[in-house]
Amino acid sequence: MNKCYPKTSNSYLDILEQTQLGQMYLSKQLFYKRYEILRILGRGGFGITFLAKNVSLPGQPLCVIKQLCPQVRSPKKWERAKERFMKEAKTLGQLGNHSQIPMLLDYFEINGEFYLIQEYVRGSTLAREIKRNGPKSEAAVKQFLREIIPVLQYVHNNYVIHRDIKPHNLLRCHDDGRLVLIDFGAVREELIQATDNSHQNMASTNFIGTMGFAPPEQFSLRPVYASDIYAVGVTCLYLLTGKSPLDFDYDPHTGEICWQKEVQISKHFADVLNKMLKISLEERFKSANQVLWALGMESHLPSLTDCLTTHKLSNNNSHEPETNSQHMSPVTRTAKAIREWRKKLNARNSQTNLHPRLSELKN
Repeated sequence: MNKCYPKTSNSYLDILEQTQLGQMYLSKQLFYKRYEILRILGRGGFGITFLAKNVSLPGQPLCVIKQLCPQVRSPKKWERAKERFMKEAKTLGQLGNHSQIPMLLDYFEINGEFYLIQEYVRGSTLAREIKRNGPKSEAAVKQFLREIIPVLQYVHNNYVIHRDIKPHNLLRCHDDGRLVLIDFGAVREELIQATDNSHQNMASTNFIGTMGFAPPEQFSLRPVYASDIYAVGVTCLYLLTGKSPLDFDYDPHTGEICWQKEVQISKHFADVLNKMLKISLEERFKSANQVLWALGMESHLPSLTDCLTTHKLSNNNSHEPETNSQHMSPVTRTAKAIREWRKKLNARNSQTNLHPRLSELKN
């Protein structure tokens, strides 16, 4: 039905000669009557990516052309792949309305091969930044989280799991400094599930992600929103240390990364990272909202401690009524709730200790 470039070929010239876009680059022909192919950007298991410019538009803006070629042989399988491609391309089009996700400009099918045209973001990956400048500080990594977590909220709110978050898929735009998340795996996963390969022992070929950054449930082909949170946590370790996740030791009992001795960070931030990196889904943050909330609580901890201490001293020295809760700040209200919870807990414990004494008196 369709012909893709051989996966065994590693030669740049072979890739050019054995792909339609590569042949157009060599012959200086326009692709789709408007795109001039400039060079190869990258290749993967499902296709190849080229840098191009749209000569039909004023200014001839740059763009990225991603060629996806599912290995299908029967017409029924190909129709299924096409339907999924259209569905997922529309999803990417919707996601591309966000300033930190490359915009989908076009998508179409030619001779059984699918093409995505996306906005080109001129920038450097975080992986390249670390190799050039070295590891980042705790403050810089916290800032990274404040930039990427809202993007994750947006993606998850659109019912999409990225599946391959890592420093190589995070770009720092040279023009305005914004952080951009690239290379969504949603389309590729839908396409490969439509292939003719039905052998159970080949299930690993369906895996979308990168070793070390992907959590266990993703290897079991059951990714959830928390899978992206784990990958962001591993990315934070890379930014803090410059080390690949496979270079860390792992706990033989839990499978978790032994990273605590590799970095010097505050206890609160260490607690946040530790919860992001939990192997157990029950213990890991379940949503991007939870990560953002936990990260933001650090600034309130001194105020909470002060409120609790002040109230304790006040109770020891006076019996004045508390301020009306409607006029309290959020931090004060939280501290008040904690005090009330402690008071109820102490009362319950007192009752528990009292019952045995009453029984002794009756006897």
